[in-house]
Amino acid sequence: MYFPDFASIFMCKSKRLAFYSKITGLFLFLSTSLLNIHAQVGITPIPAKKAEGPDKMAMYYFEQKEYDKANVYFAELYDQNAFAWYSYYYKSLLGAKEYSKAEKITKKQLKLSKLDVYLYVNLGHIYKLMDDPKKEKESYEKAIKDLHPVQPYIENLATAFKEENLFEYALQVYDKAKRTSPDYPYFYERAEVFKAKNDLTSMVNEYLDALEFRDSELQTVQMQLQNSLGYDDEQGGIKNPLLKQELQKRIQKHPDKVVLSEFLIFIQKQQGDFDGAFVQSKALDKRLAEDGQRVYELGKICMSNKQWETAQRCFDYIVQKGPSNIYYDAALIDNLNTKYQAVTQKSQPSKEELLLLEHELNQANEKYKGNFMNVNILKNLAYLKAFYLNKSEEAIVLLSDFVSQPGIEPLIKSEYKILLADINLVSGEIWEASLLYSQVEKDFKYEAIGQEAKFRNAKLSFYAGDFAWAKTQADVLKGATTKLIANDALDLSLVITDAIGVDTNDAPLKLFSSAELLILQHKYSEAIVRMDSINILYSTNTLGDDIYYKKAQIYSTLGKFTDAEAAYRNILEYYPNDLYADDSQFKLAELYENSLKDKEKAKQTYEELLTKYPGSIYTVEARKRFRELRGDNLNN
Repeated sequence: MYFPDFASIFMCKSKRLAFYSKITGLFLFLSTSLLNIHAQVGITPIPAKKAEGPDKMAMYYFEQKEYDKANVYFAELYDQNAFAWYSYYYKSLLGAKEYSKAEKITKKQLKLSKLDVYLYVNLGHIYKLMDDPKKEKESYEKAIKDLHPVQPYIENLATAFKEENLFEYALQVYDKAKRTSPDYPYFYERAEVFKAKNDLTSMVNEYLDALEFRDSELQTVQMQLQNSLGYDDEQGGIKNPLLKQELQKRIQKHPDKVVLSEFLIFIQKQQGDFDGAFVQSKALDKRLAEDGQRVYELGKICMSNKQWETAQRCFDYIVQKGPSNIYYDAALIDNLNTKYQAVTQKSQPSKEELLLLEHELNQANEKYKGNFMNVNILKNLAYLKAFYLNKSEEAIVLLSDFVSQPGIEPLIKSEYKILLADINLVSGEIWEASLLYSQVEKDFKYEAIGQEAKFRNAKLSFYAGDFAWAKTQADVLKGATTKLIANDALDLSLVITDAIGVDTNDAPLKLFSSAELLILQHKYSEAIVRMDSINILYSTNTLGDDIYYKKAQIYSTLGKFTDAEAAYRNILEYYPNDLYADDSQFKLAELYENSLKDKEKAKQTYEELLTKYPGSIYTVEARKRFRELRGDNLNN
C-alpha cells in the first residue's frame, strides 16, 4: 500500500506558493509602474463601459422622454416579444408623434390577439391624434361589437374607455355585458362611471337598482356609498339630499320592497333625520308584524345623539305594545332615563317639569324595587331629589338603603357610594362623605373608581379649606392611570400652588373653594357673588383665570351663552399663558359650534388652539373638529 510523503507534498506546496507569490508581486509592480507612468504623462485609465442591454437602454430613454432614441430599441424588442413590449412601444411612438407606426403595430397586435379588443381603443386614440373622427368612432364601435363577454375582457375594455374619459362607451360595454350575464348586472361598475361623469342622479339610481335586484346587496350598497363617496360629502355622499329623494320615489312605486325602506332608515340615521327614521321604522314594524326591535334600537341611537323627543316617541311606541312585549320593561326604563336627561340638561328646568319627573321615577322605583333593572331609576331619582328639588335627606335614605342590601355587585355598590357621598357633601355632612369616599378608595385602590374616590376626597378637603392636605392628595393622583383624573388632580394642585404661592394668605382661595361648593350645590347666583367678592376684597389675588373659567361654566349651564363667551375671551385676553388658557380656547370653540351655532367662529377658534397651544391635551380633538367644520372627508 502506498503512503504519500506528506512532508514532501507540503514542501512542494510551499514552493508553489512561493512561486505564485513572486509572480503576483511582479504583476503588482508592473501595474503600479504603469499607473505611475500614466499619471506622470497625464493619461487617465479608461474604465470598461458597463454593458447595457437594449431593454435597459429603451426604458432609460423612455423615462427621459427621448422617444426617438427609445424607439430604436423598442422596435427590436417588439419584434422579439410583441406581447411584452407593445404597450411601451405604442406609448413611445405616440410620444414621438409617429402615428402611422403606432397604427401599424396596433393592427398587428390585434391580429396576434383578437380577443384583446381594448386595442381598438388605442387605435381610436391614434385616429383622434391624426384628426380622423370617422375612423376613431369606427374603432370604438368595433371594440364593443367584437367584445367577448367574459369578465377580464369586459373590464379591460371598460377600463381603456374610462382612461380616455370615454364614459358613454364604457357604459355601452357594461350594457352589453349585462345582457349576456343577467346574474351579474354590473351596477357598481356603472355607478363608478356615473360618478366619474359627475352624474350623481344616475349614480344613485344604479345603487338603488342593485338593491331592487337583490335584497342581500343592502350592506354592500351602504359600504360603497360610505367608502367611495364619503360620509360627510354633502354633494356626493350619504348626506346628499338627492339620495333620500330618489329612494323615496322608489318606495312610492314599490311600497312592498322592504329593503328600500330599510335603506331609507339607514340614510335617515346618517343624515340625522331621526324623526323620519322613526316614521319609517314604525311603519316597517307594523307591516312586518315585528316585536319592536328596530324601533327600540332606533330609540337607543336617538338617546346617544341627544334626540330626546324622538327617543321618547320610540320608547312610547314600544310601551304601548303592552307588558307582554319583550322590550316593554327596557323601553319603559329607557323612556324615563330619556325624560330625566331631557329635563336635567335644560339650563333652567321648571319646577312643574321636575316634580312630574320625580313622580314618574317614584312610581318606577316602586315597580322595579329589588330588580336589577332598578339601578338607573334609583340613581336618577336620588340625583333629582338632591340636586334639583332640595330633598337631600330623601335621596340619602334611598341610597343608604340600596348600598346596605346584600348581593349587590361591588363595583355598582361603589358607584352609588360615591353618589351618596356627593349628596352628603352638598348637605354639609363632610365627614360622612369623606368616610364613604375612603371606603371606595380602599376597596378599589388601583382601579379607576378608587382613584376617582380619592380625588373627590381631595376636593372635599379643598372645599373645607384644608389646602395642604388637598394638594398632597392631588400630587399623588398626578400619576393616576385615568388621564381625566390625572389632569383634574394636576389642575387642583396648580390652583392651590398659584393661589397661595409664597404668600401664605389663603383667604382668597377659601372664598373661591367655598364658591366651588356652591356650584356643586347648584347655587349659581350665590357662587357668582362670592367669586366677585374675591376681587373686591383681595385685589392682588392670582385667581383671575380660575374665577372667569368657573363663571363661564355657570353661564353655559344657565344658557347665558354670550356671558360665557365673554368670560372665556377675558381669559384668552388677560391670562393667555395661565392654567385655563387652552381649556378656555377649546370650550369657547365648543360654545360657538354647539350653542351659538357659529361654525366659522368655531372653526377659527379650533385652529387658533392648534397654533397657540400645540401641547394642549385638546389638540387631537380640536384638529378633528376643525377638519369636520372645514368639510374634510375623515373616512379617507
